[in-house]
Amino acid sequence: MSNQRPRFCWDPVIRAWIGVALCCWFSPLAFADDVQDLADMIDRRIAAKWDSDGVTPAELAEDAEFLRRVSLHVAGSIPPVAEVRKFLQGESPDQRRLLVDQLLESPHYITHFSHFWTRVMMPESATDLQGMALRPGFESWLRQHLANNTHYNALVYEIMTTPLAGDRGMNATLQNANTLSPIAFFTTKQIKPENLAAATSRMFLGIRIECAQCHHHPYDAWKQEQFWGYAAFFAGIERTTRNDDFIGQVKEVFDRRELTIPEQETVVQATYLDGTQPQWRSKVSSRRTLADWMTARRNPYFARSAVNRIWGHFFGVGIVEPIDDFGGANVPSHPELLEELAADFAAHDFDLKYLIRAITTSKTYQRSSRQTHRSQTEPQHFSRMAVQGLTGEQLFDSIAVAVGHLESFQQQQPFQFNQTGPRAEFLELFAPDNNSPTERQTSILQALALMNGSFTASATSLEQSVTLTAIAEFPRMKTPDRIEALFLAALTRKPTAAEQERLTKYIDSGGPSKNSKQALADLFWALLNSSEFLFNH
Repeated sequence: MSNQRPRFCWDPVIRAWIGVALCCWFSPLAFADDVQDLADMIDRRIAAKWDSDGVTPAELAEDAEFLRRVSLHVAGSIPPVAEVRKFLQGESPDQRRLLVDQLLESPHYITHFSHFWTRVMMPESATDLQGMALRPGFESWLRQHLANNTHYNALVYEIMTTPLAGDRGMNATLQNANTLSPIAFFTTKQIKPENLAAATSRMFLGIRIECAQCHHHPYDAWKQEQFWGYAAFFAGIERTTRNDDFIGQVKEVFDRRELTIPEQETVVQATYLDGTQPQWRSKVSSRRTLADWMTARRNPYFARSAVNRIWGHFFGVGIVEPIDDFGGANVPSHPELLEELAADFAAHDFDLKYLIRAITTSKTYQRSSRQTHRSQTEPQHFSRMAVQGLTGEQLFDSIAVAVGHLESFQQQQPFQFNQTGPRAEFLELFAPDNNSPTERQTSILQALALMNGSFTASATSLEQSVTLTAIAEFPRMKTPDRIEALFLAALTRKPTAAEQERLTKYIDSGGPSKNSKQALADLFWALLNSSEFLFNH
């Protein structure tokens, strides 16, 4: 039996009206704003740590800084100029929350977080040819679920229990390009029990047990028997084609729940990582039994790992760091905060959008990235927003928004890795480096591509850039207006008075070429290659 439960995903407006009506009969306390309550809890826990450690937090970010930051985090790119002007002119006290709601309902959220979860669950797709071929199909499956706001526990449950044999199994899925399935998760792990054990425990539970595969973990409590006992949940998966380069046919023996430790005679039974024994059911896959335990509300590993990963995405560093290593040496910076976040996330049925709303509503998230006090140097104090390097997708999509680039539509086939076009070429060069967001570095080749590459060159060309051409040719614009428009397009802010004065002189003089339009192109190029553009802050 699945542990999935019905969810009521009422429209927020309808929910608000219901709340108002019910308040006529019940105490208002019973219908408090859960998002705001959780945001306030975050701020209290963080502030308590500041007080105990003598930390002075940064000021709250201005609207332009918040707009750019949250757009990159939620939608994966900077906002277009029209949205920037509208937001900066807004006066509603709730406009930041309304902006997040708007971003979460946009197709950009679906695309961005399908990239995010693919990097988490299929890291092999960045370098492995088979992973590259299977990535589009996995992302298509993710997009469908993100569009439906499938809750995190149900998403992981479907991955863990997806059929591998029979009419809906691996062979049938790989032969039908229109089938949406997470089957690629298993194929990229070569459907080996030890690979699946290492991957699922790290990704979904925050436990790195792979070091115990060959011997007892040198720095943690995990034993070799525990690793293979967990891997035994995948013991029933059997490849009938013995070819390491091709998965081929697969069958699954549901009642097989034990493994022999390699190079030993020790046989271990499938056992949960908390040491408890499963309650087996006849003819029910051991993977399903594991998924029931893994995604249950009472499983502390699952909820803590999920909230820490989402927290790390938005802050650049986790409450536990590294993000997916809850080992004995990696103690939480704010243990009470982690426990309360996990409990509240589980109580709200593992709703990712709810968690994102609460984090972005918190004043902790809305702090400026500018260091204003010497006590703000420790990232895990969260006293200011950490500066984070953009992913390849964020960088390309942000340049595309800034310059008005529209790539011709190309139907992405689920099992095809030879995608073409400027975006595919750009992402190949800016492949993930697997570093944390605060440690991403740009290689020499990447820097040269940004400065002199064909995409950047055309993006800042008077003949090819939609944005630049419109600004340079609009007859009623004066030089300060043109400069402001370029700043809004590239940096999501207006220039300072000093920047405006200096650049107005430069543009009016025509720069080295004595051509004011070319000087505008030079300015646009400089803005797109600035560190302010290349980082989220």
